[in-house]
Amino acid sequence: MTNPANLRTRTARWITLAAAGAAVASLTVGALPASAQPNPAPVAGTGTIFGHRPAVDEEALAKAMAPDGVATGTMVRISGPGVRWTKATGPLSQDPAASFRIGSMTKLFTSTVVLQLVAEGRFTLDTPVREVLPDTVPAHWKPITIGQLLSHTSGLGLPCEPLGDGLGLTPERVVRAWTSCAAAPESPVTVQQYNGANYFILGLAIEKVTGHTYADEVRRRITRPLGLRHTYLPQPGDTSVPSPSLDAPTPKEPWAWAEGGMISNAPDMERFMKALLGGRLLPPAQQRRLFVMPPLSKSAKEPYSAGGLAPYTLSDGTEVWGKTGSMAQYSGGVFGTADGRRAVTYSFLPTRTATRAEAIEHVTGIVEAAL
Repeated sequence: MTNPANLRTRTARWITLAAAGAAVASLTVGALPASAQPNPAPVAGTGTIFGHRPAVDEEALAKAMAPDGVATGTMVRISGPGVRWTKATGPLSQDPAASFRIGSMTKLFTSTVVLQLVAEGRFTLDTPVREVLPDTVPAHWKPITIGQLLSHTSGLGLPCEPLGDGLGLTPERVVRAWTSCAAAPESPVTVQQYNGANYFILGLAIEKVTGHTYADEVRRRITRPLGLRHTYLPQPGDTSVPSPSLDAPTPKEPWAWAEGGMISNAPDMERFMKALLGGRLLPPAQQRRLFVMPPLSKSAKEPYSAGGLAPYTLSDGTEVWGKTGSMAQYSGGVFGTADGRRAVTYSFLPTRTATRAEAIEHVTGIVEAAL
């Protein structure tokens, strides 16, 4: 007989898109470490370079991207003033426009739409979710606000109902698994805790106030205006990845919707991240929220901003912001400088034997060398 506690744990791993292989199950869910070792001196590389300074730290990237016991292959794309560089190692497609599942990077699209709706006056960050979705959060719970969902400070923990393998679920069913619990979340909330359920609720809030599907709102507000022709949310049951894809066909995966279900490619993710960080998608007031760190984030193992961004400080003191994500065999992320002028997108295939620490070091090496 299946142990219910184990089932809830497995379900939580799925819903937060932390499954990128048994040994690195929680790698790409959180922010990168606060510091890293200094890089070797940059050397000229073989990427496409404009300007006079070295485009990337080729030596460090070659080391980080080499297939080994941590990753069988890695794709990296870097872009900025005077820089345009793309490379893939191992069995990954060499096509720079190869598609892949972006997992929890989907949350950045969700948070962007939510902040746009705040700017339009559809709701505020302090609006209780029950005012938008009366049947979602129980009345006897202390109110959970839109802003708390965005910043992972809602207090939601593990689901109290099993979700099985995740196939055939609806957003409403997923949310009910977290909100049908007899006991209310701890109040007041004392820790920032990353939880994909927050973004399922936000997806429902988007649909409620706009009268359109989540996918339609992302398309109308983000992908179409930015010309992201390879970025979309598949329909439920659609397990295909457009060709060329970064990797060979992947096993059938649950539909993770506004929490982590989108497909994109490196050029599109780069364009989106530069637009987001560069202030082209949000008015100034909402743009500032992207970089505000909630008080509860100070003690969090994986800190996130009020807008759902993960901060990371490079070894030279440069502050960068981004998001990681996993789905199927892919583990990836997108990070950029706060002004949006330089960005890196990466995806890799972790080995089954890689430890969490080794995988984090792999990602840290890429981000340090790229930005």
